[in-house]
Amino acid sequence: MGTPANAFWVVEPGRGEIRPVPLGVLGPDRLRVRMLASGISLGTETLVFRGQVPASQHQAMRCPFQDGDFPGPVKYGYSAVGLVEAGPDGWAGRRIFCLHPHQDRFDLPVAAAVVLPEAVPTRRAVLAANLETALNGLWDAGAMAGDRIAIVGAGVVGGLVASLAARLPGTRVTLVDRDPARADLALALGCDFATPELAPGDQDLVIHASGAPEGLALALGLGGFEATVLDMSWYGDRPVSLPLGEAFHARRLTIRASQVGAVAPAQRPRWTHHRRLTLTLDLLADPVYDRFIDGETAFADLPRTMARLAEDPAGALCRLVLYP
Repeated sequence: MGTPANAFWVVEPGRGEIRPVPLGVLGPDRLRVRMLASGISLGTETLVFRGQVPASQHQAMRCPFQDGDFPGPVKYGYSAVGLVEAGPDGWAGRRIFCLHPHQDRFDLPVAAAVVLPEAVPTRRAVLAANLETALNGLWDAGAMAGDRIAIVGAGVVGGLVASLAARLPGTRVTLVDRDPARADLALALGCDFATPELAPGDQDLVIHASGAPEGLALALGLGGFEATVLDMSWYGDRPVSLPLGEAFHARRLTIRASQVGAVAPAQRPRWTHHRRLTLTLDLLADPVYDRFIDGETAFADLPRTMARLAEDPAGALCRLVLYP
């Protein structure tokens, strides 16, 4: 009959369910994992929940161990912290991070798991996928010591990028968001804060992570001469209109995209995905990252939680999913 397990599925756009997914016999070089916590990546997962993945991106947006296809039914998610229950010698009892959909028990290859450092609590570890995205984005941007850097959008990814940029020597980092309450987060991360109308211009680097087209337009207006504007937002099937007839040409601006699926070009000859994720987990030893966990939900309530977040994600950072 197999080991009983349950997973969250987007059954159709706007509706999710917890469905049984029995596990078979555990194969060699594989781990059986009991989920402890997972994280909801709001930007991507709410687009998936609403059925807004463009048909042209159905293959590119598949996550590891996804079942089903867009727009649904599909089992999706990619930030999982679990406890190994069985596997090769030395693995049982270890906490691991992996990329896996929301599911209370699952099997995965040993190569897909990274052991958590003792200094990283389970709850904080769910940020690993987003922090890895932020790290790769900073690499893609080519941020350097002494740069004036504006980050538009103080959600999870924008805030995490700011946390890393602020550690570069001599940088002046400004976190820009329309919610004045994000000023406390910026202060904790060692950054300045500004609302859009007060955001500083003449920046050496602007990183956009608001998820909104108007945020990208603002980012273009903040770049100085020959500055780079790095776009880390994903818009799904929404068209984006930009004011390229204004300062874009006169300032010789560059727009670049960043996506975590490929290691940034400058690091690619030496960095594997595994090495990048290992560094990310080490960085999460810093307690400041607890500020990004702003709520929790029980796994059984995930269908209702996702419906609420997809309807109005405003103000949310990382929502933690806890398992019995």
